[in-house]
Amino acid sequence: MSNDVQKQYDRLDDVASILQRMKEVYAIPDRHTRYVATKEFFRAKMTEGSSVQEHGVKMLSLVEKLEDLKAGLENDTYIDVILQSLPPSYDPFIVNFNMNGIEKSINELINMLLQ
Repeated sequence: MSNDVQKQYDRLDDVASILQRMKEVYAIPDRHTRYVATKEFFRAKMTEGSSVQEHGVKMLSLVEKLEDLKAGLENDTYIDVILQSLPPSYDPFIVNFNMNGIEKSINELINMLLQ
């Protein structure tokens, strides 16, 4: 640690205070982290012929990340985005899902896609 940086932390009493200050100075703001995560989620697309299982795991991982960041999205929004991320070959599934008013959790939706 350079002398200038060290002097900034000399005034702090304990290690916890130093760590807190370093987090404030060097951490990526939650707002930016949430922006990047929502951008990745909303832009995710499954390519035709790729594994729906891998795509489902990826989308579920992104949902969990957004939940951890308290993105404030509702279950229906997550479902809509996941359905929109599917390639055209899944259009019949999407129509059936929407027309029948199927209420499912994200995990249940992904399990349905795997069948």
